[in-house]
Amino acid sequence: MIIDRRRLLKLASAAASTLWLPRSAWSQPKFSGNPFTLGVASGSPTHESVVLWTRLVSRGVLSSNLGTQPITVRWEVAEDDVFRHVVKSGQAQALAELGHSVHVEVPGLAADRWYFYRFFAGDERSPIGRTRTFPAADANAARLRLAYASCQRFEHGYFGAYRHMLAEDLDAVVFLGDYIYEYPNAAHAVRVPSGGWTITLDDYRRRYELHKAEADLQEMHAACPWLVTWDDHEVQNDYAGLTQGESGPAVSDFLARRTAAYQSFYEHMPLPASVLTQALAGMAKGAEMRIYSELRFGKLAALYLLDDRQYRDAQVCTRGGKPGSGLVDPSACAALSDPKRTLLGAAQEAWLDKVLAGASKGWNIVGQQTLFGPRSLATATAGPTVWNDGWDGYPAARTRMLGQLRKHEVANAVLLGGDMHENWVGHVKADYADAKSPSIGVELCGTSITSRSAGSAKTAQRLANNPHFVFADSERNGYGVAEFTPRRLTATLRVVSDVTKKAPAIETLAKFTVEAGSARLERA
Repeated sequence: MIIDRRRLLKLASAAASTLWLPRSAWSQPKFSGNPFTLGVASGSPTHESVVLWTRLVSRGVLSSNLGTQPITVRWEVAEDDVFRHVVKSGQAQALAELGHSVHVEVPGLAADRWYFYRFFAGDERSPIGRTRTFPAADANAARLRLAYASCQRFEHGYFGAYRHMLAEDLDAVVFLGDYIYEYPNAAHAVRVPSGGWTITLDDYRRRYELHKAEADLQEMHAACPWLVTWDDHEVQNDYAGLTQGESGPAVSDFLARRTAAYQSFYEHMPLPASVLTQALAGMAKGAEMRIYSELRFGKLAALYLLDDRQYRDAQVCTRGGKPGSGLVDPSACAALSDPKRTLLGAAQEAWLDKVLAGASKGWNIVGQQTLFGPRSLATATAGPTVWNDGWDGYPAARTRMLGQLRKHEVANAVLLGGDMHENWVGHVKADYADAKSPSIGVELCGTSITSRSAGSAKTAQRLANNPHFVFADSERNGYGVAEFTPRRLTATLRVVSDVTKKAPAIETLAKFTVEAGSARLERA
């Protein structure tokens, strides 16, 4: 059953609250096994708080064995991993309406320090997680070390990249979308997900359970905070706002499917209950799930996470009038350059303009879903062609964002992206149409954890056609590591040997540096 958004928000807010109940009021079913098999996670860190996540599961053949009553879950936050010095503790309610997920918003923590946490339900105990708060906005910070990752299709391989990410000494992971895929299978599948197409709330829950049960992914979630946004496959390939995409069976009520997918995303991510608030009037269909946000890491950096799916206009000029994406000749598609078309939505664009007006004097990191710079796919036999699902399908929206970066003279802009299943590294140009235009930032579009690329034979030609990019690779899977100091950014592209193996080797594909204030990439 899908519950309406106002009720969902009230339930989520109540479940996230710290509360104390007498032991006689606890609801504790008899667990047939440990209900914490999906592990733990943390996210949304500020200088004084963090969100802790877990979800209780106990599956029968057809449905959950946990019943419909709330289950009391206890939690602890400590300074040490043996919990001698517990600094915060409390109770939360795992509600059946929210899949027995738990989102604890822990306030009053010390700034810029690591903590350990765990949950209890009945006589069962969760794995121990490690998390951290960020430095206060006015604090000097010496280093921020992030991994950025995206696109982990279950059928295409194993999540062994995460066992190497564990050794990267990270402050946080930025996940940029396609955490799950909605497909029932794939050509040449390494393994096949259970459950067929994801359509209903239970379908999406089961698909997340499949991913969350992966040991390498689970351990990485427990290692540090995750900052998460989504792309299309958390709902359906190429969906746009309230417009269906093109994969799988069409549904008569796409809003119901999207609502189920959004609810399940919330149930499985370390997000605060406030993301479920309908913050804007005028969203006539469906309540907003606001996941775009700003986080500060002292004076060193600000991170802006964007949502380019929920508010976008539908793609235009896809061949045959089909929904979803396709290759488009810009000269034959006047609608492509319509100045009214949006990728982020008017409200998110206005929010971004506001936060960029107060941008950090250090590094300004924009976490968004896909490749930002234009990428002409022209060949010797085909003229100018672009893919209409990314920023190339919304050039006016890209121009507006470039205008915001220029207007506010945003220092040290770094755009992180995913979606392409390929590594692309380049300069963000004030005007991409002018070869002499200055660079106003840099772009690091990362490869996939497992999802396959389709463009390997054409990568060299595409790189030559688009000189604002300085590096591209479509052969390898993995993740990126971006380390920020007051003096420079160091970006390391880490790739695994073979995603069809559970324990692949890891190597550095390429490394780049950017000196603060230069907006220029140098190969290290």
